[in-house]
Amino acid sequence: MEVTTDQRWLIAVMGTLTHLGLGTVYAWSFFQKPISETYGWSNSETAWTFCLSILMLGITASWCGSKIEKFGARKLAVTGVILYALGYIISSFALSSGSLFLLYFGFGIVGGIGLGLAYVTPVAVVLRYFPDKPGLVTGMVVMGFGLGALVMSKVLAPFFIEFFENNLPRVFLFMGITLLLVLPVFAQFLKVKKTDDSTVTAGQKLPVLHHVLKTDYIIVWLVFTFNIIAGMIFISFQSPLLQDLLKLSGITEVESLEAKGATLIGVSALFNGIGRFFWGSISDKIGRITTLKVILLIEILVFSVLIITKNVTVFSTGVCMILLCYGGGFGVIPSLIKEKYGTELMASIYGVTLIGWGMGGIFGPQITAYMIDHFPENSGMYSYFVGLGLLSLGLFLLFFVKQKMPYRM
Repeated sequence: MEVTTDQRWLIAVMGTLTHLGLGTVYAWSFFQKPISETYGWSNSETAWTFCLSILMLGITASWCGSKIEKFGARKLAVTGVILYALGYIISSFALSSGSLFLLYFGFGIVGGIGLGLAYVTPVAVVLRYFPDKPGLVTGMVVMGFGLGALVMSKVLAPFFIEFFENNLPRVFLFMGITLLLVLPVFAQFLKVKKTDDSTVTAGQKLPVLHHVLKTDYIIVWLVFTFNIIAGMIFISFQSPLLQDLLKLSGITEVESLEAKGATLIGVSALFNGIGRFFWGSISDKIGRITTLKVILLIEILVFSVLIITKNVTVFSTGVCMILLCYGGGFGVIPSLIKEKYGTELMASIYGVTLIGWGMGGIFGPQITAYMIDHFPENSGMYSYFVGLGLLSLGLFLLFFVKQKMPYRM
């Protein structure tokens, strides 16, 4: 049955809303400090919860990308959002019992697997319905993921925390129940559009392994991973880092510190989401590789500034700019892969690419956690040096990748 224009936009919107719910994982830094202080776990120990979640997302997405045709996008997406919600529910029992390993299992393993199953499917689905606007529409869908932290940090988490009077186990329990009731409704709309195999070239029909071992792909994968690490330095710890700077300026009231941290999470999440849509649209006009070069150059300049300042306003602005560009990577990569390898291979290769997200989800938070635990006075500066080095290397490598002109009607 032919899908109308209105129907394909409905599918795109539902994919965006699915990602919006999944993106609540990006508000982890809202809970990082309270959980660490309440249960006496180190920053590094607590951060592993988020790290495992993103790692499992990447690993599961790499498997899921090649299984969409076999199991169907709707089934994978619905299963994924249910598992993600169950991750919160299991985490509530982990916090009730004070079990760090159960928290790892619930939020990290179960929730992360759910993220991986549900993340890749909306992107793969909408690309098939919008061959004429690949950057714009994938940017729109993954924009939802970036905005998820805004919904969590400024709406869901504050509501539940106030309602349950800072009872973290109950907060996680009812957030899980809320997600369990809402997200499957959105995911039900996702279905794969069949493509004409005649549009796939012989080169594109080669095994996925043949393509991912090529130099061009390896460089793109590394750049994607470096960009993830740079963003994760802030995503998992932006609230604690901001609070440390605020303390230096004389603000010590806990509620005020937490409120300002939550505000930064929300505002930076907005930039993260907008960046996916903005840079994805830009890449339709100037090309994917050129867009990635611009993104990395902006991040390099921002990290250079953050290294030499402890000004709260400059820090907050820098975080927003980094996440604007961090989100841009997610907006550009799907259309780059579709453009280079074709529709049939897009989901499989995109899934493999998301392993870089998993790797970045480990290294980024753990770099910052290690610096905070061992060099509390200069933790930010040392973390920024790492980000600066990786981004500079990524920009250098991009000059060895051939640019392919964007799709034209």
